[in-house]
Amino acid sequence: MIDLIAYTAFSLTFAVIFAVAALGLNLQFGYAGLFNVGIAGFFAIGAYTSAILTGPEWASSLGGFGLPVPIGIVAAGVTSAIAAYLVGAAVLRLGGDHLAIATFGIGVSIQIAVTNLGAITNGPNGLFGIPRPFRDGSALLSGNLAWLATCVLVMAAIWWVLAHLTATPWGRTLRALSEDETASAGLGKDVRRFKLEAFTIGSTLCGVSGALYAHFAGFISPHDFLPILTFQIYAMVIIGGTGNNLGTVVGSVIVWVLWSASGAVLGSTLPADWQSKAGALRIILIAIVLLAVLHARPGGLFGERPPGLRRREQATDDASSSNPEVTP
Repeated sequence: MIDLIAYTAFSLTFAVIFAVAALGLNLQFGYAGLFNVGIAGFFAIGAYTSAILTGPEWASSLGGFGLPVPIGIVAAGVTSAIAAYLVGAAVLRLGGDHLAIATFGIGVSIQIAVTNLGAITNGPNGLFGIPRPFRDGSALLSGNLAWLATCVLVMAAIWWVLAHLTATPWGRTLRALSEDETASAGLGKDVRRFKLEAFTIGSTLCGVSGALYAHFAGFISPHDFLPILTFQIYAMVIIGGTGNNLGTVVGSVIVWVLWSASGAVLGSTLPADWQSKAGALRIILIAIVLLAVLHARPGGLFGERPPGLRRREQATDDASSSNPEVTP
């Protein structure tokens, strides 16, 4: 029973950490319609910022500041916000596929940078000994449960802020931008400013998520921030339902449970010569689940129905009410 509780706490902690990044992406993609494919890059900025500021002194890289973990997490959000503002100011004039290509390139560039800036990030060897709050080795289970509770509180606070923020005229303007950017501009809205604000806030949450990840794992390396991370977080948002914070959190839990459980199953059942292909099979599994959900519910498990579908249903209802012989 204790092993089951420990494994559940371990898995849920990762799911909650990624849910923080997914909430940030949901603000960008679900509300503002920004196709940001550089999520992994901002996640890495947050992770390395907090690790460097709070970690021990490393012989071959920057560190030794020993700041408290909360300060490191806040600094991770600030650093990610600054990076996102600079990036957004340069690329948000693009749209659609062009924005996706630009942000993907930026995300990959950040991952390459942390691989090669050995004097700052220790290069491909990564950073170890990152402070892990509540866990001193003698009470690992209680420490994991305490860190899980901390991550849940952080996620709940972010959820509360986003719920109130998106209910304001600012949030409704983001919705309008995603539906028709030209019409919003015609009504006098500063489209570029609203997009930049949404991009910066969403990327800030990705940086906070990266910091939480670093302090839970205790070790980070460039391999943790490959483009597959962006795919995972997009799957969480889309499966749960874009534009819906509850769906985003539920989707995060579903995707992470599938990811971790499939890894355990494949690792124990596949022959030795197939073990190297287990990672690709896990990606295929998530892709199949994503396609199945989109086929059954195009808006995701908790998402709104597409506007076109709502209009067709309304037209059918109107026709039925005006002509009883029409079958819906």
